Amino acid sequence: MRTLKKILVGALLIVLLSLPLVVYAKAQAITDWWQLRGYTPPVTVAQLATQDAMTPYARHIFYVNRPKLTGNVTIFRQECSENEQTIVLGCYHPDQQGIDVYSVNDPRLNGVQQVTAAHEMLHAAYDRLSSHDKKYVDGLLEDYYQHDLTDQRIIDTMKAYQQTEPGQVVNEMNSVFGTEIPNLPSALETYYQKYFVNRQIVAGYAQSYQAQFTDLTNQISGYDQQLASLKQQINSEEQSLSSQLSQVNADRAKLDSQKSSGDITSYNAGVDSFNSEVDAYNNGVQKLKNDIADYNALVGTRNSIASELQGLQSEIDTRLTTQSSK
Repeated sequence: MRTLKKILVGALLIVLLSLPLVVYAKAQAITDWWQLRGYTPPVTVAQLATQDAMTPYARHIFYVNRPKLTGNVTIFRQECSENEQTIVLGCYHPDQQGIDVYSVNDPRLNGVQQVTAAHEMLHAAYDRLSSHDKKYVDGLLEDYYQHDLTDQRIIDTMKAYQQTEPGQVVNEMNSVFGTEIPNLPSALETYYQKYFVNRQIVAGYAQSYQAQFTDLTNQISGYDQQLASLKQQINSEEQSLSSQLSQVNADRAKLDSQKSSGDITSYNAGVDSFNSEVDAYNNGVQKLKNDIADYNALVGTRNSIASELQGLQSEIDTRLTTQSSK
């Protein structure tokens, strides 16, 4: 009996001694359980997870962070306060402490919320990687960045992160590459399969709303080129007309002098040529007026598109602005 008691006590002691190791190994699972206890994702949050084609594991990470969508820029920036002078559309609070997404409802920008949600979910996922896995993923991301990345917008984005968040560049690569680049090397595609059933859906959202900005920007650039060319032409016409006018005035004075001096023969001989000269000048003036009208019309069209672009940009401009006092 004593032997059985000793065995039971020894077994219990072993269980108690090993319990911390089990708890440590399962700490993330226990934390997740606590975070999700009684949690039902709002419809908008569940829709984002579905629209992003998140895997069950990615959806789990997403929900653990209890995502919030906020349309009020002041309230949103209270939650996402870093880099207050930059445009921020979402943020992940480290150690699985939450995800915030800025609510954008303009139909032209459909996809912004989806890409932002996936971007922040990948930050939370990256936070969970073991040191070994993180080293492996970092190597894949760095290799792609150094040798295969050709999208200038993404390159510029990474350069901006090097200035604003130098210690988080690879972390940002993980989120940006995974949500905004359609085609990645097979090793990276395999890695992202852990989080997306079909990653192309998320990249498609990014391409769709980025195309809105690209199209308007390209239109403005095209009009700017036309305006520069037309402006050069107008300047050339003005210089030519100025020279022509000087010649017209000189020839007019010559004819007036011939007429006043009684040299009617010379006067009559020069009238037709002078009138042709005046007609050419007047035609040039009219062409200049038409070109100026065309220029002004192009300016109006160009500025209208620029205003549309500015309005689109304002929809996602979450930078804090100064407030007037009373």
